[in-house]
Parts: sequence; C-alpha cells; structure tokens
Amino acid sequence: MSNAPSDEQLVAALLGKPCAEQRRALAKAITLLESTRLDHRTRADQLLNTILPHTGQSFRLGISGVPGVGKSTLIENLGLYLISKGHRVAVLAIDPSSSLSGGSILGDKTRMELLSVNENAFIRPSPSSGTLGGVAERTREVMLLAEAAGHDVVIVETVGVGQSEIAVAGMTDLFMLLQLPNAGDDLQAIKKGVMEIADLIVINKADLDPDAATRAQAFITSSLRLMGFQGNPDHVAHHAEQWHPVVMQMSALLNQGVAQLWDEITRFRSLETKNGHLQKRRRQQATAWMWERIDSALKSNFKNHPGVQQLLPELSAAVNEGTIAPSVAARRLLDAMQTDIQ
Repeated sequence: MSNAPSDEQLVAALLGKPCAEQRRALAKAITLLESTRLDHRTRADQLLNTILPHTGQSFRLGISGVPGVGKSTLIENLGLYLISKGHRVAVLAIDPSSSLSGGSILGDKTRMELLSVNENAFIRPSPSSGTLGGVAERTREVMLLAEAAGHDVVIVETVGVGQSEIAVAGMTDLFMLLQLPNAGDDLQAIKKGVMEIADLIVINKADLDPDAATRAQAFITSSLRLMGFQGNPDHVAHHAEQWHPVVMQMSALLNQGVAQLWDEITRFRSLETKNGHLQKRRRQQATAWMWERIDSALKSNFKNHPGVQQLLPELSAAVNEGTIAPSVAARRLLDAMQTDIQ
C-alpha cells in the first residue's frame, strides 16, 4: 500500500507551520505540478485553486545575467541577509536541460551550500525543458506554491544564456539584471532588449576592477536615460512618483553592497505599491499567464490529434525532401485538426 499523502493532507502540510513536513509537502506539490501525466495535471489544477487564496503576499524578484556573472553567489548572500532580517526565502533556479536525461545540468543547489541547508530557505532547481525565455514551463505555478508555504520573498534565477532571458520579467515584481565590470565594449551596454526592461542593474564583482565598474555604471546610467526617450515609455516622465531604473555596484563574493541592494528593492516595492503600478503589473501578468497556458495546451492538443499524427510523417518527409513548402504542410496539418473539430 502506498504511503503517499492524500491531496488534502498535502494541502494541510503545505499551509501549515514551517517545518520539515512542510518542506517535503512543497517538494511533492512541485513534482506534481511538473508531471506530464493527465491525472496528475487534474490534481495539480485542483491544488492550485485550493491554495490560491493564500498566495500573492510575497515579493517576486527575477534575476538574470550571463553565466559567470555571480548570480548564485549573489542569491545566496542576499538570501542569508533576508533570513537574518526575519524573511523566508524561496529560490527557483532554472537550469538548462540535459539533451540526454532532460534534467537540470548546472546544479545551482550545490552552489548555494549555506542557503540550501537553512530551514528558512527553499531552493528548487528546475530544468528549462526547452522552454524559451530562461524559465521553466511551470515557474509561475511553483511561485504560487512557495507563497502558499509562507515564503515572503521568491527569487527566480534564469538560465542566463543571452538577451532572450526576458520571460522572467513577465512573472516577477522586479527584474534585476547582473552585469560584469568588463563585459564588452560600449555597444554591448546600450543594446536594447533585456537591458531596457530591467528595473535594477547591478554591476557585480566590482572589486575586481573598481575603475571599470565605475565607468560601466556611468555609461549604463546615461544609456538608460537615452532609452527612456527612445524605448520604454514608462521611463520617460522623470518624477518622484515613478520608478526609474537604478544602476549600482556590489561584490556578492565579498558580501559588499547586499544591504544596499535590498534597500533599493524595498524602495522599489514601496514606490510601485503606492502608485499602483505593482498591482497593475500583476493583473497584466495573470492575463498573460492565462493566454500562455492556452497557447501551450492548443499546441499539445494539436500534436496529439489523430488526424495530425496520421499526416505528420508523410508531410515531414515531403518538407525535408523539398517537395512541399513548409507553409503548405502546416496548413494541411491545421486543416486536418480543424475538419475534425467541425
């Protein structure tokens, strides 16, 4: 007979007092969410609806940056600092997926040794599983579980392999971008994309070359001011009631600037809550999340449709041989599904 807890027991433990049982319940709930089994998906949906009233009270922080910029070190030291101030921290570390096993390959949990063993922290590495944007498919749902378990600061660390790592900005309250003092020429610093959507830009490892860090801070600050007039319309009006991107230096390895970093984050939260932007941002994210799940479900249903599966091998071969245009093949597959629906 299985000793697995019932869904009611799982919810009770998840919403209960912080303890080892709650940590196990949170891990089991996340595993249920990430399962691809249909019966697990149904149970996961029910679980989400049950815990939904207990969510939304945390601060959601997204962190991105190129590999080697020091994301894990910064998160560990920031997490330990927050715990010392009475917070409970959840870290959702998104790793690239192995092409062989499909699992995470970077092992962020092993690189946050002190934080991972702290009873007031919860770290969950999740494979990106081919999902673009530097996040895993179920990251938003896992955030809700962490919030329901009482973690009042939820940190999402992206894969960090390029400028496409912007999906995390669409699911968090503050998007922080980490930069290196000598990360390339000036053109790198003024590239649009991930830079112009960042709420906070941190030049990490400033201790390695203080002069370069100062130059980078000045250049990025002036670049962001220019982007405000040519890019993000929210950054054009320069008044005290609106947040404008901040550029700061720190050294996560030496634990220098961690308190100042949290001060800036706290100032952001206070200002954005007061002017209503934080609530508006979350409402927009919830709607975007709904449509994202619709798109994902439609794509899954399309691939599993009998008519599509019957035609797919033949049309794929024809596309590979160059005897049919990919657009024509796509329309025939869509027609196969549409005909059955009608």
